[in-house]
Amino acid sequence: MKKSHSITFWIVLLLITVIMFQFSKNTAKATEKTYSEFKQLVTSGQVLHVNFDGKNIGFTTIENKKLTSRLPFEDPQLVTELEKANIAVSAHKPSKWFGFFINFLPFIIFIGIWVFLMRGMRGGGGSAAFSFGKNKAKLSISGKTKITFTDVAGVDEAKEELEEIVEFLKNPKKFQKLGGRIPRGVLLLGRPGTGKTLLAKAVAGEAKVPFYSISGSDFVEMFVGVGASRVRNMFADAKKNAPCIAFIDEIDAVGRHRGSGLGGGHDEREQTLNQLLVEMDGFDPNDSVIIIAATNRPDVLDPALLRPGRFDRQIMVDLPDIKGREEILKVHTRKLPISAGVVLNIIARVTPGFSGADLANLVNEAALLAARKGKKKIEMNDFEEAKDKVTLGKARKSRVITEEDKKITAVHEIGHVICSMFLEKVEPIHKVTIIPRGFTAGATHFLQTDKTHYLKSYMTESLVGLLGGRAAEEVIFNDVSTGASNDIERATDLAKQMVCNWGMSEKIGPIKLAQKQSQMFLGRDISQHDNISEETAKIIDSEVKNIISKAHETAENILTSKRELLEKLADVLLEKETIEAKEIFTISIPFIAENEKPIVDKKMQKIKDLDNDIKKAERRAKAAIRRKKQAAAKKRAKAKEAEKNETA
Repeated sequence: MKKSHSITFWIVLLLITVIMFQFSKNTAKATEKTYSEFKQLVTSGQVLHVNFDGKNIGFTTIENKKLTSRLPFEDPQLVTELEKANIAVSAHKPSKWFGFFINFLPFIIFIGIWVFLMRGMRGGGGSAAFSFGKNKAKLSISGKTKITFTDVAGVDEAKEELEEIVEFLKNPKKFQKLGGRIPRGVLLLGRPGTGKTLLAKAVAGEAKVPFYSISGSDFVEMFVGVGASRVRNMFADAKKNAPCIAFIDEIDAVGRHRGSGLGGGHDEREQTLNQLLVEMDGFDPNDSVIIIAATNRPDVLDPALLRPGRFDRQIMVDLPDIKGREEILKVHTRKLPISAGVVLNIIARVTPGFSGADLANLVNEAALLAARKGKKKIEMNDFEEAKDKVTLGKARKSRVITEEDKKITAVHEIGHVICSMFLEKVEPIHKVTIIPRGFTAGATHFLQTDKTHYLKSYMTESLVGLLGGRAAEEVIFNDVSTGASNDIERATDLAKQMVCNWGMSEKIGPIKLAQKQSQMFLGRDISQHDNISEETAKIIDSEVKNIISKAHETAENILTSKRELLEKLADVLLEKETIEAKEIFTISIPFIAENEKPIVDKKMQKIKDLDNDIKKAERRAKAAIRRKKQAAAKKRAKAKEAEKNETA
């Protein structure tokens, strides 16, 4: 608030000065007369009194107007003319110092502004708008931050390591008596939205020590040397308030690899990084000052920043697994009116790859959807719709679609469904829809699972599933559409990965041939090239084409043999626009051959297990609500009985 008030004060002062200057300028123009006009007024008897101030003339007219003029040259006859006209004359000697001051006033103002700016850059006061070199880190007061470790879920290992650091600050003797030394720096690594900044906020809420927070971009300014000055000031403040924690968010903004510039010369960012390295390495271990930093681009950080003694501990904050997602959902829904039919475990099961931020957004969207429909509680279908909205976009139900386009989309999506149904490794279907969302005309949803390792057979079957849409168009229409463009792109990328990265090509074998897939952040990346000969490149292209062709052929064979089922499911999808997995398998039972039943039954069992889990969770939730109501009723009954006894 003080900063904003200070800036506002200077802006208002500047505006008042400009207005007053313009007003005085306009007033001077209105009251000033030329020497010729002055002489004419004297001759016509319009002047009562004249005052000489050097070459400046001030005079009063018979209308009592005070006007001014100026002597352009020495006029010895002017006084005689004034005496003849019986005009009172007065004069006073002009001040030499006043003229000197007026002449040098612009230089004095310029020097004053320069001194003001220099004081601000040194952090010695002045307006906050000009305090370039001052420490911009925000100090969190103990107890003011309401976020604690109970608000963080899904990252148990990272939370445990940070809890240890907080414990060291609270009780250092516990670790020091065994010779332990507190890490000087902790670097939080992970994808965007995984909870790195939230962990830092939780540390601020738990530590009960001063907590400084600053963004990496706050160190870099347009003025040379300001970044290094801010680093020095921040560390100086931290040492004064030790024990304390300093948090630098998005440290890659200031900690990028040195010597990466393409134009040569000295980089202000490098100077700031050098100062940061010096300050971190120059710490006395007894200062109890810990630096916590967060980044989602560890590959661009300078190696000197990552060595032990600076960032001793690097904590990976990864995407949550199914258990972590369920815990995160519990945190975000604990204060919301959730229906008894909402099963968080099921939501966690169908959201693999979601980060903590994605799940928070999912819960918020579900709440907004329920409120829009006028509901009093958030239901399971609200979460389902919110998931579709977050992943694919809002349903465009008002979009006008021709019957031909709807038919093509239905056939395309059912092609994916049938291929996945008869492939052993691919996940079972969850639902299929032809309601357009975002840039998609339809979508097929699967019951995805968290996987770390993917078998070659799984990859091959995934390609078959991806190309099932295009193959279905060929089987039914004997033609292809542009709707398969995204499927083809994903299939091509997957096949290239199989050949160049994962060694899944028989001709090439287990050799990595792909270039490092990252954006060019560092100048040294320009010199990196693929060491691939033309002959090898031809083999890669041939293998990629061969893998995709085989997958397409498999998809076409499956759909040709199941053409009747393809047409049946496409008609149902055209009618209902969305079909759930249970209905898909019910319709498909008459079309399943005896040798295909083990694969299909296995997938049907997964769908049944999911339904049973939902029903069990609903029963548990309803039982918990009943127990809660019964406990409340007993409490009320006891209160009434106690009241009767008191009355008696």
